[in-house]
Amino acid sequence: MTHDGSEVNNGNRADSSHITILHRTSKIVSSGLAIGEMLQELIAITVEVTECDACLVYLADHARGDIVLRASQLPHPPEIGSVRLKLGEGVTGWVAQHKTVVALARNASADSRFKPFSTLVEDTYQAFLSVPLVSGGEVIGVLNVHHREPHEHTSKEISLLLFVGEQMGGAIALSLLAEKNAHLQDEALQIKQQLETRKLVERAKGLLQRRYQWTEQQAYERLRNESRRLRKPIREIAEAILLVEGLGQNEGLGDLGKIERDS
Repeated sequence: MTHDGSEVNNGNRADSSHITILHRTSKIVSSGLAIGEMLQELIAITVEVTECDACLVYLADHARGDIVLRASQLPHPPEIGSVRLKLGEGVTGWVAQHKTVVALARNASADSRFKPFSTLVEDTYQAFLSVPLVSGGEVIGVLNVHHREPHEHTSKEISLLLFVGEQMGGAIALSLLAEKNAHLQDEALQIKQQLETRKLVERAKGLLQRRYQWTEQQAYERLRNESRRLRKPIREIAEAILLVEGLGQNEGLGDLGKIERDS
């Protein structure tokens, strides 16, 4: 059997490209990058593979049941996190819903599925390639590639992007999980701080009620007014009152008792 030399060479180059991408994605996966940095690395690889003029990355927001723009090659600060598509909406939403590639070589906006955003200049470009990002059989996002001029997407180009999507999908999923856990930890910390503040304020109110024979409402209003007058959090006012009491400097509360309560 004979083989065409060009086909063998093309096959070797494709294998080499896959190996190179595999090495790069492996480094990214093991780097522990935050999701934003990881998506920028994904864009860098995509631009290198396709020589595109623009690249956008959408990620699935399972809580809202849609996909949201999370990263871009071109600067889009106001659009990041705000441009959203429902599953099946636009080419991007269609790719997310059907887990399959869409390649439009020219007049991309003429496709019946296309949904333009006036704030995205990429939507005025001619060629559009949209590839799903998958992890464990679940779509976690969509990678969009844009060319200003008509561009025929080769099978090699599409194959490489699918490979990139497969390799990066798991890493992105893990990074998203880490991001979610970080948010949950922040929320837990905020709740803890709110509870601690409430306890301190309750203790300070009780002290003022006993000291000046005030009602609970009067004690709270004094704390609130002092917080406003000194431009400090009410927690700090409560802590100061409790500290003075704890040190036995009861006379330090005198000024607070003289402040007229707002009606």
